[in-house]
Amino acid sequence: MAILRTDCVERPLRICFEMMGHFIGSHPWWFLIGPLIFSTCLGSGFYLLQDRMSNDIEEQFTPFDGQAKLERKYIQETFTGNDSTFSRLRLSTDGNYATLIATNDRNILTVESLQDILDLDFQVRSMVVQFDNQSFEYVDVCAEVMGSCTSNDILDIIKTNASNIDTVNLTFPWYNSNARSFPLYLSLGNVKLLNESTVVESAKAIQRYYYLREDNKTKTDLWLESFIKLVSNISSADIQVSYSTSMSMQWEFEKSPGSVIHLFSITYAIAITFSIISCWRLDNVRTKVWVAACGVLSTGLAVLSGFGLLLLLDQPFVMTVASCPFMILGPVFWTASRAAGLHLQGAAVSITITTLTDALALFLGCSSPFGSVRSFCLYAGISICFCYLYSITFLGACMALNGQREAENKHWFTCANIPEDLPSRSSKAFGMCCVGGSYDRITEKEETEVVSHMFERFYGPFLTHKSTKVCVFFLYAGYLAVSIYGCFNLNEGLDIRNLALDDSYLIKYYNDQGQHFAEYSCNVMVAVKQPFAYWDADEQKHLCSCISHFESLNFVNGTLAWFLSFVQYANATNLNISSQESFLTHLPDFLELNAMFKHDINFTADTKIRASRFFVQTLNNASTKDMMIGLRKTAEECQVDLLVYHPAFIYFDQYTVIMDNTIQTIMVAVMVMLVVSLILIPSPLCSLWVAFAICSVIVGVTGFMALWGVNLDSISMINLVMCIGFSVDFSAHISYSFVSSPKSDVNEKAIDAMARLGYPILQGALSTILGVLVLSMSGSYIFRTFFKIVFLVITFGLLHGLVFIPVFLTLLGAFGKWF
Repeated sequence: MAILRTDCVERPLRICFEMMGHFIGSHPWWFLIGPLIFSTCLGSGFYLLQDRMSNDIEEQFTPFDGQAKLERKYIQETFTGNDSTFSRLRLSTDGNYATLIATNDRNILTVESLQDILDLDFQVRSMVVQFDNQSFEYVDVCAEVMGSCTSNDILDIIKTNASNIDTVNLTFPWYNSNARSFPLYLSLGNVKLLNESTVVESAKAIQRYYYLREDNKTKTDLWLESFIKLVSNISSADIQVSYSTSMSMQWEFEKSPGSVIHLFSITYAIAITFSIISCWRLDNVRTKVWVAACGVLSTGLAVLSGFGLLLLLDQPFVMTVASCPFMILGPVFWTASRAAGLHLQGAAVSITITTLTDALALFLGCSSPFGSVRSFCLYAGISICFCYLYSITFLGACMALNGQREAENKHWFTCANIPEDLPSRSSKAFGMCCVGGSYDRITEKEETEVVSHMFERFYGPFLTHKSTKVCVFFLYAGYLAVSIYGCFNLNEGLDIRNLALDDSYLIKYYNDQGQHFAEYSCNVMVAVKQPFAYWDADEQKHLCSCISHFESLNFVNGTLAWFLSFVQYANATNLNISSQESFLTHLPDFLELNAMFKHDINFTADTKIRASRFFVQTLNNASTKDMMIGLRKTAEECQVDLLVYHPAFIYFDQYTVIMDNTIQTIMVAVMVMLVVSLILIPSPLCSLWVAFAICSVIVGVTGFMALWGVNLDSISMINLVMCIGFSVDFSAHISYSFVSSPKSDVNEKAIDAMARLGYPILQGALSTILGVLVLSMSGSYIFRTFFKIVFLVITFGLLHGLVFIPVFLTLLGAFGKWF
């Protein structure tokens, strides 16, 4: 019987906690006041909160070592820009800009609608902004092209006169006029063509960009803020306007923490109320009100200490960390519920198991390539550790003082000695408020709680009945089938618009952009990284072959290349560029006529070409992940050393790492949890059941979150890592209680485990759900995602802890010797 029991760690640990419990019970005030002083000192770190805030979207929600960041570095070092010849196409970043989309449900290309757009454009350009006691306008900060601010293609075509639209035959996607080509697909949306030709019959949207210089960020940020205020107050009968700026998402994202501050106060009030109600007993002496209240208070102390310590240690505070307190309430209340009914030495081992698994799972998440995940896991992991420390010390001291009060038969509120029996001539109200009871002096035990009694007398026998076990198996099979189906329908990646609040003006802008400008995607740079003999016919074939491979991709629409244009120019002017000397001799003349192409060539000091680039226009008929990976793969297969890049690839890189990194983290965490279980649970077979429960819950959460509309991104990854630790809580406690039961029959063991832990597990689950319930009302996708996944984790963890695992454990009756 003892051959395979691994209690060599669990037994000494239990003895150690028993000794610790006696010491805390003998000096309760030390351990009550000490944590208060300690947490207050560490809480001073909150004075540094503003300095430690790190909510840069790129830094926190894109991989640290993403391939696109290396590609951007190469582009920036190789192809330098020029403020006097701005080119949106050649930006290595998103740029510094304001933009608006004007829409009309019928046709935006009418004199009335265009006149409204021209009026709005005039207001934006003439808007006066104050900076350092000086005023400036758009012309003072705009990005310039040949000495003038960048303009809009449509407005250029009609020459800023709305009436001219009736005399112009627009063609789409390109409009050619006076030896100049206008890419109308960038500014004209939802276009209807005339009789399947290229002539535009109508359109529903026009997009206008206002690009700014990047030499004075403070100044341009002021202009962008003024732009938002101006456009937000525009109203027109003919057009509807949505708008955004290059800083809008960052500014809107930074509003998210403030949107849940009031929710935290609601959550704390709910937690306190629930803890008091669930621990309230009619016995005015044995009621556990103070233990429950101190359990909630220890949460605040843990958060104060954990957050304060990391802020003092200069750790960045990311917005996702703001959800930690909502989830920490559950584990702490579980501790309070468990400890309220047992002595410290009886609860501390199971508390140690759950704390260790929760903390380890979170600390393993610190290896993530996403800053938001690292920060959350670090703050949550440290806070969980402080929860454990305060549960043993602060909460243990509260329990000791509460026990002393009970031993002296004092009222829970007034601390006055009260009779156990109702005095004669006393009212029932007096008996309910001022009389103790529910305590058997003979057995020296409190009366069993109603819910625990129901678990022992009704639920336990029902669950261990043969027919119930069969139903449980069918239930589990259905759960597993739906979960696996959901896993195969899981989408990857964080949609950037989800970082803004639901009521943000950005939502309308992104909706308009998706509705009217969805056909065309990124115009991707392709850099030729090696010196190349562009004049050599054979070498040209290699490069043209590479371009053909790009253009053969179903999501590539066309190519813009300086050397192809140069060849056309040479053929049109009868120039011979077949030798290096003639090629480099005539190239400067061509670049003078096409100044923008100068930015696409990197010359050496002796005017030789070190590197160059061309562009491929992509379509939205493939996923962003497939598009990026397809372009990179095509570049790798080319005989020429190529590199593909677009600023959006910085964010698209999450698609290439999120799945593999999540699976890797989960697998490592499951192995670590198995090792911990083997060490601390005195049964190897039950440790395997714990590992099984972890995997089962993860599969369920992953599958059902996909069906609930949640993608696998850095936000949900945080929750999946947390899921590992939380799912251990339920299965580990039940398994530990099962193998520790003195009963001999496996069904009786399961009933005994239900009687002892069914109610505390239910309390812990409900408290966690209540802790995050208010997040479902948040206007932020991030916090709603926290709620959804935590809800799934707790629901499925509870289902495993109170249904699946007890039934599966009873099946091991034939192997009773293992226990």
